[in-house]
Amino acid sequence: MTNKLLPPCEVKDLTLTNLGKQRIDWASKDMPVLGLIRTRFSKEQPLKDLRVSVCAHITSETANLALALSAAGADCLLIASNPLSTQDDVAAALVQEYGISVYAIKGEDIDTFRRHIGIALDHKPQLIIDDGSDLVVTLVTERPGQIKEVIGTTEETTTGITRLVSMQKDGKLTFPAIAVNDAQTKHLFDNRYGTGQSTLDGIIRATNRLVAGRTVVVLGYGWCGKGCAMRARGLGASVIVTEVNPIRAIEAVMDGFKVMPINEAAEHGDIFITVTGNRHVIDKDHFAHMKDGAIVCNSGHFDLELNLTALSSIATDKHIVRPLMEEFVLKNGRRIYVLAEGRLVNLACAEGHPASVMDMSFANQALALEYLVKNRKTLQPGLTKLPEFVDQEIASLKLASLNIKIDQLTEEMTKYLNSWQHGT
Repeated sequence: MTNKLLPPCEVKDLTLTNLGKQRIDWASKDMPVLGLIRTRFSKEQPLKDLRVSVCAHITSETANLALALSAAGADCLLIASNPLSTQDDVAAALVQEYGISVYAIKGEDIDTFRRHIGIALDHKPQLIIDDGSDLVVTLVTERPGQIKEVIGTTEETTTGITRLVSMQKDGKLTFPAIAVNDAQTKHLFDNRYGTGQSTLDGIIRATNRLVAGRTVVVLGYGWCGKGCAMRARGLGASVIVTEVNPIRAIEAVMDGFKVMPINEAAEHGDIFITVTGNRHVIDKDHFAHMKDGAIVCNSGHFDLELNLTALSSIATDKHIVRPLMEEFVLKNGRRIYVLAEGRLVNLACAEGHPASVMDMSFANQALALEYLVKNRKTLQPGLTKLPEFVDQEIASLKLASLNIKIDQLTEEMTKYLNSWQHGT
C-alpha cells in the first residue's frame, strides 16, 4: 500500500501500522472458520460492489472480519462502536496495509464519536454491521431518506437487540435486521466464555489486584453474567449474583452462587461487575454503602449502567490513580475505584474477547450479510434470527478446525425422530 493513495480515514498514528499488522496476523491464526469463509468469499464475491458500514470495536479480530468482507468484494468503512475500545495500531494497519477506510481513535470524545457515525452514514451503506445499534438508530432518526438504500443490518449485542425490538414495536424498523447476538454460536460462546475471560482480564490488568479471596458481585445473570461469575469463581473469588429475573436468579442459586438484591450486596463486594444492559443498576445509595476500596466496573455495552453522576455528587474528591482507574473519595471517607470511566472494561483495559471465540461471532456476521444479499427479495422488514442451518455450519467448521469429530444420526435414528407411532 506504500505506493498507493491512502483511503479516507481518521486514525491516531499511521506509524503504528507494522505493530497492527502483527496483531491482525496473530489473531487470524486462531480464526480458522472466518479464514475458510474469507477464502470462499474471495472466489464467489457475494458482496461485490456493495457498500458496507461497520460500527464495531476496532480490534485485531474485527480487522479479520473486515478483510473477509473486502475479499467478498465489499466497499467497507469502519468506525468505533465505543470511544475506548479502538486498538490504534490495528486501525492504522487496516488503512495503510489493507486500504480500508477507518474512522476510530482510542479515547475519542463523544462529539468525535457522533461525527464518525455521520461519516459512516455518508458512505451510504447498503449493508450495516452494528454493535449497540447507534448507527441504525441515527439512520432512522436523522437520515430517513437513506433507508430505501439499505438491504439490511446485523446486530451483535444484547443492548442493540433490545433497541431494535423497541424500534420494531414502534414501527420504525422498516428493513431486515438479523439478530446475530441470538445465534447459538454467538451468545453461548462469545457472551459466556469471551466476556467472562476478557472482563476478568481487564480488571486484573487495570488494578493488578488478586481476585482470589475477594467477593465479586456480578449484576445480571444472562450469558455474559454467567461467564463473569464462572471466571471469578475459577480465580478463587466468592461470587454474589444480583438479578431481576426470577428464573435466572434460581439458575444462579443452582449454579452455586449467592443471590441477593444489590442493596445488600453493596456492603459485601470488593469488586462489582455490571452486565445487565440496563440503566443505573449501581446507583447513588449503592455507592454510599460500599466498603472502602471497592472496585466498580462495567462490561455491558453502554457506560450508563453505573450512575457516575450520582457518585460524583457524593464525592469530595476524585482523581486518576492508575491508567483508566479513577478514585472517588466519599464524604464518609471511603474510597471507590471506577475502571475505564464505566465503559467496557474488557476492551478499554484489555484486548477484548480472544480470537478463537470471535472466530464464530464474526463468521456469523459475515454469513449474515451474505444471507441478507442472497435473500433480499424475500426477506421481510423487522428483526429475524440467522437460520439454524448457518449456525450449524459454523459449529461444524469450528469442530473441524479443532480436529474434533462427532456422531452422525443413522437412518434408523432419523426415521424414529421424524415419526410418532413408536412409543413404549
